[in-house]
Amino acid sequence: MKSSNGTFFLKLKKYKTLLLMLTPAIIFFIVFSYLPMFGVVIAFQRYTFDGGIFHSPWIGLENFKFLFMAGDILSVTRNTLLYNVLFIIVNNVLEITCAIVLAELSNKYFKRISQSMMFLPYFISWVVVGAFTYNVLNYESGAINTLLKSMNLEAFDFYNKPGIWILIIVLVCAWKSFGYGTIIYLSAVMGIDGEMYDAAEIDGANIFQRIRRITLPSLVPTVVILVLLSMGNIFRGDFSMFYQVTGNNPMLYSSTDVIDTYVTRSLMTSPEFGMTAAAGLYQSVLCFAIIMAFNYLVKKYDKDYSLF
Repeated sequence: MKSSNGTFFLKLKKYKTLLLMLTPAIIFFIVFSYLPMFGVVIAFQRYTFDGGIFHSPWIGLENFKFLFMAGDILSVTRNTLLYNVLFIIVNNVLEITCAIVLAELSNKYFKRISQSMMFLPYFISWVVVGAFTYNVLNYESGAINTLLKSMNLEAFDFYNKPGIWILIIVLVCAWKSFGYGTIIYLSAVMGIDGEMYDAAEIDGANIFQRIRRITLPSLVPTVVILVLLSMGNIFRGDFSMFYQVTGNNPMLYSSTDVIDTYVTRSLMTSPEFGMTAAAGLYQSVLCFAIIMAFNYLVKKYDKDYSLF
């Protein structure tokens, strides 16, 4: 009977090529995800450059106390949560809809062109998207206001109206990212057994009935997994998106400021590394709690859909 060590080394030898291919990803996460975790101690210190991580004075939870007393962390937490909930709902609905439409198209050339056109914005930098957004919404010479002025209508000052930016941010995020998600859902749709569609068509089911009874139920595992993965970042804002699209405009902070932009701006305006580290730790703990809770609920519903 082989020992456990012998079995381990046999598997190591058998899958050595696959493990070797996995090595760059392992190194990446060790260097950029696990090693930086030692910096968490800064959240409990009054960090100084001469003292560093190992010799800066410990102050316990004072950084967290100051963070919450400042009064901004709760509002940016709310913004981060609400934006990510909207992103998950809007993006998934658009992605599923587009994937089903593409799957039902019979013209393969139009289908390929459509996929390429939808996927293209995903590769555009947020800097370019921010510049494009500014040129469309600018009060003086933006495309929308230029059109309004040509129609003898009053120009609209987008950059002085925080409320409307909730819609703008959601639309910009959807425009840039839904093409990538559409490809994922399209792959799932194409993997559905075609015999089920043929049988449903023979039984007299129209296209909408086939989508409702076959396509959508078959996509549930994919939807659950993607939403579950998104939950791990539900308290993390896309810094590049919020910073570049809004132009770091103080007039819009009430509706567009998220934890990531708040922490970055705090570092740029104040040397309080302990407070910003406390904000980052607070953000990570919330993300961890949410994904654990959501994974638990998914496991209760169907353990095959859970991550672990």
